[in-house]
Order: sequence, then C-alpha cells, then structure tokens
Amino acid sequence: MEKTIALLPGDGIGKEVLKVTVDVLKAIEEHFHHQFQFQYGLIGGDAIDQTGTPLPDETVAICKNADAVLLGAVGGPKWDSNPPALRPEKGLLGIRKQLDLYANLRPIITFQSLLDESALKREYIDGVDFIVVRELTGGLYFGEPSERITKDGEEGAVDTLIYKRSEIKRIIVSAFEMASKRRKHVTSVDKANVLETSRLWREIAEEVAKDYPDVTLEHMLVDNAAMQLINAPKRFDVIVTENMFGDILSDEASMITGSLGMLPSASLSSTGLHLYEPVHGSAPDIAGQNIANPTAMILSAAMMLRHSFDLENEAKVLEDAVNQVLQSGKRTADLAKGGPSISTEQLAEEIKAIIAKSQTVSK
Repeated sequence: MEKTIALLPGDGIGKEVLKVTVDVLKAIEEHFHHQFQFQYGLIGGDAIDQTGTPLPDETVAICKNADAVLLGAVGGPKWDSNPPALRPEKGLLGIRKQLDLYANLRPIITFQSLLDESALKREYIDGVDFIVVRELTGGLYFGEPSERITKDGEEGAVDTLIYKRSEIKRIIVSAFEMASKRRKHVTSVDKANVLETSRLWREIAEEVAKDYPDVTLEHMLVDNAAMQLINAPKRFDVIVTENMFGDILSDEASMITGSLGMLPSASLSSTGLHLYEPVHGSAPDIAGQNIANPTAMILSAAMMLRHSFDLENEAKVLEDAVNQVLQSGKRTADLAKGGPSISTEQLAEEIKAIIAKSQTVSK
C-alpha cells in the first residue's frame, strides 16, 4: 500500500512526539511492506514565527493532497500576547474548517497495567470503554460576532453560540452509527434547560433516534454528565455533544486513564480526509527534554491506520505493542510518579522492537 501522510508537528512537545511516531510508522511500513510518503507542514506558533500566519496556504495544500493528516500540538506562552488572529490556536481551528473536520472522536479506554495510575479507584474504572463524539466546526468557537464590546458604558466581550440543523444532525448521525456497532447506547449531552441551541440539539437527537430503533438514546445535562464521568464512567458507551462541552468533558474523561498522554483522537471529514492528533497540548514546560509521553500520538497513528487506510491488522499490532510495553512496567515520567522512567525516544524504540517481532499478515 502507498499512502501520503501530511505531518504537522506544531509547537512544544508536538515536534517530539510526532518525530518518534514517524519512526514507529516506518517500522510498520518496513514490517508490513507498505510505502508511506511523509510531507511536512507548518502550523501554530511555529508557523507564525516562520511565515507570519498560524496556517499558511502551503500547509492547507499539503493536507488536501494527502491521504491523512497527523498533527502534534499547537500553542505556548510565547504567543499568548498576540492578537486573536495571530494565536497558534487559530491554525488548529483553521485546518478544521479547511478540511471540514466536523466529528472529533476521543476513545476512553483503560489499560489494565495503568489502573492504579488513575485518580479514581480501580473498581470504578476497570472495564471503562466509551467514546466521546464531539462536534468540531460549529458552536461557540466559530460563532460571530466574537469581539470586545462596550455595554452600559463598560468594557465587555461577546461570543456567539450558533448551530445549524445540518451541523447538529450529521454529528448525531455519526454517534448513532458508531453506537450501532458497539453497545447500542447514545448519551446526548446538552444544556437544554438554559440554551436554545441545546433545545434544538435535543429535538434533532430525538428525530435521528427514530432511524435507529436498536440504539437507546439518553439525554443528559452537561453538569450531570461531568459528575457521572467521575461517579460512574462505565455507564457510558457513546457520548455525543457540541463543541465546547465536548472539549471540556473529553479532557475530564482523560484523567480516568491516568494521563492526558495516553489519549488519541481522530477528526473525521465527510470527504474521507481525516486528521489524527493526541488530546494533550504542547506542554511547553517539558518541551525539548525528551520526557514527553508519545503514547497518545502513537495511538492516534494507529487510529489513522484503521480508519483512513483500512489496515486493521497493522493498527492492532501497533496498539498491542503499546500495551505490551506498558505491561512490562516501562513508563515515561508522567506515569512513573517519581519512580524509574524512560524517555520519549526509548518508549518508541521499545514499541518498534515489538513490531519487528510481530506476525505479518497480508491483506
């Protein structure tokens, strides 16, 4: 198989975790006799420094000509004082819009070897396996106006929360499709007791549910959902929600696994050109030290192999390799809790060694 992968390292540890993930993908490439072409593009603060914009046209072109996109992370205090249009996060929001990446999938799965790393008791999290389906191109993050204003003679600000019926329907359909292949339960999270957009969201969810009689639909207010993620995380199968709620809840859910460094994500488009990235941020405080946990980035690459390239066996080999390394007791600093730890590059080398010994299965 020949595939082109656009690589957007971004800022901070994004560069480090993407670098070792490419090394792991080259191990997959060699072991399974594929051909991956890698094309690099600038995004975020690095792009601002080099080109004056957080999302250069060249980067957009590289992504649109690729079969899939891998993104590291963007942001950092260096650019915090920049005007809104020149913030690194604008590059991330921009590529989502350019590629119409409307559905963000964040799987939350616990590893047996890491159950004691979570802040929650193991009996609460053992067996957790759910996915957050977050709407990605609408809502408060993209609404206009979004600006500073004067109200009643005082300085103020306004952000606008807008959703179209079509935007809501397609993300809810995606959630039902996913649930129909899992445990057949959708939890739609909203704030329908306060927000008109949430009331429309709930109405559309009820309409879509009629087309999936074998899938149970549950409505849950976002504040209750935040509590239930801690109190009873095993109750969830597929959670679907709007952009800002999904952003917050999926980060909260990440702590079930013990570290943000463990969580991959996929951002899906209707065209089939998908983007994959770790849930964690750029972590500028540890950037350049070779101690960042690359697991989330590597598992994001496994999602790419599965969803974009239909390479199920290769994805499973990669995921199994990660699991074997964790079971062996090897940890990066975020999981070592002050005990012995290995570096970013060493973890990748351990994974590559397991891949090299795996059974090759041709499709």
